[in-house]
Amino acid sequence: MDRLVFGCGYLGNRVAQRWLESGDRVFAVSRSEQSARAMQQDGLLPIVADVTQPESLVDLPEVDTVLYAVGFDRLSGHSIADVYVQGLQNVLAQLPAPRQRLLYISSTGVYGQSAGEWVDESSICQPERAGGLACLAAEQELEKQRAELDSCILRLAGIYGPGRLPRRDALLAGEPIKAPADGWLNLIHVEDAVRVVLAAATAGQLPDRLLVSDGTPLRRQQYFAELCRQLDAPDPCFDEQQQSETDRARASSSKRVSNRQLLDLLGEVIVFDSFAGGLADILQAGGDSSDPGAA
Repeated sequence: MDRLVFGCGYLGNRVAQRWLESGDRVFAVSRSEQSARAMQQDGLLPIVADVTQPESLVDLPEVDTVLYAVGFDRLSGHSIADVYVQGLQNVLAQLPAPRQRLLYISSTGVYGQSAGEWVDESSICQPERAGGLACLAAEQELEKQRAELDSCILRLAGIYGPGRLPRRDALLAGEPIKAPADGWLNLIHVEDAVRVVLAAATAGQLPDRLLVSDGTPLRRQQYFAELCRQLDAPDPCFDEQQQSETDRARASSSKRVSNRQLLDLLGEVIVFDSFAGGLADILQAGGDSSDPGAA
């Protein structure tokens, strides 16, 4: 089968490599000539294009599956709305017919719940942060074409995995965590996210959207305590007074994400149904390098 990936980053590149391993022909879009050359060496068919530049998106290949996993690069010179909303509009306008399945990687940040409520695919979306607002606006653009495009929105919880263990180095150094100890976190191991994408690409009829999480929310204090335990780091300490505005905004969201519909439709795609198990697997494999992100 032919696949097309927009956004060959932490998730997209893993999916692309799995498709290659299964014998598929995989096109991958990159803004960078250098990245395109690296993709070619990996067996991908690179397309040098920028989702914010419509003229660069002409002559896109006709494929069986499109994965849209474009992240926001703060150094790009564009706003998050330019990349997420206008970028998706540009791609949808250029995709050749007949259009096959499109999987759009969104975020559980589209929800604004803050009192620990459980959310599912039917829950109201009232995001307050720029990322959630842009994701929701992009989803709405995609839904306008639902009648003519076989698409599914995958709302992912926070991705962790090898090389992506937020605040690892700070914890090892015994530095205080500039966030409240309370509040719910929702996570998904990157390899489980890959399995979800692969399963969704070949599944029968899918709903408009699916929530993608490990189904086991944990409080922020539990997350850091487990991370410290497995890293043999000092016990975590929290300093809410030193929070940045970004940290404060992130911490204001507190909900619990259900993955029931995902499991009902796609089966046993979640291997790491708890952060403790997923973290143990990462550390045993030696993938414990740091990541600057925050939880």
